[in-house]
Amino acid sequence: MQYIYLHGFASSPNSAKAQDIGDRFAQIHTKLKIPDLNAGDFSQLTITRQITQVAVEFSNDSTPVTLIGSSLGGLTSAHLGQQDLQVERLVLLAPAFGFLSHWLPKLGDEEVQRWQQEKDIMVYHYGEGRKLPLNYNFVTDAAQYQEELLQRPIPTLILHGKKDEVIPIEGSRDFARLRPWVELVELASDHALADVMEEIWQAIRLFCQLP
Repeated sequence: MQYIYLHGFASSPNSAKAQDIGDRFAQIHTKLKIPDLNAGDFSQLTITRQITQVAVEFSNDSTPVTLIGSSLGGLTSAHLGQQDLQVERLVLLAPAFGFLSHWLPKLGDEEVQRWQQEKDIMVYHYGEGRKLPLNYNFVTDAAQYQEELLQRPIPTLILHGKKDEVIPIEGSRDFARLRPWVELVELASDHALADVMEEIWQAIRLFCQLP
């Protein structure tokens, strides 16, 4: 089994969650790949680019893959699992279902229209600790990735905070309700999940049958 971790939007492989889970995999002597989904050019980020980039990480000998994805990385993992039969298991941490429907209203209509016209918007990048431009292609690309398309019955574990202020847990509840192969664990936490990492790790170990 190959394990790959997908970090969230405007984040990096150095995020607290990525580092925490990476360290725990190292302790049990199991390799976890954590690709940098910024790919050296955050301005041209799209979900399609992330899917293409991660698929290249898959081994050529059809070794099964478990994807662990956080937020937008979780959404990307789910769509990659739909497309690629090498993906046999998904662990989604506060997956960004309905991402645009939560994010764009916060920007406001005027800001979104300006983004569309000017092609770039400045977004705070947590991995870089500063604002970086993001092209409007991100929005047009993301709009085609709808949850209704995710129908492949892949064993899936979702861990989502009940107090998530970025991606409300209702999206994960709706997703799990319609798919009997999905297990949803609701945690007493927010979007960062920083205070429940031990619970998350124990759930991952059990679900992935790790040592």
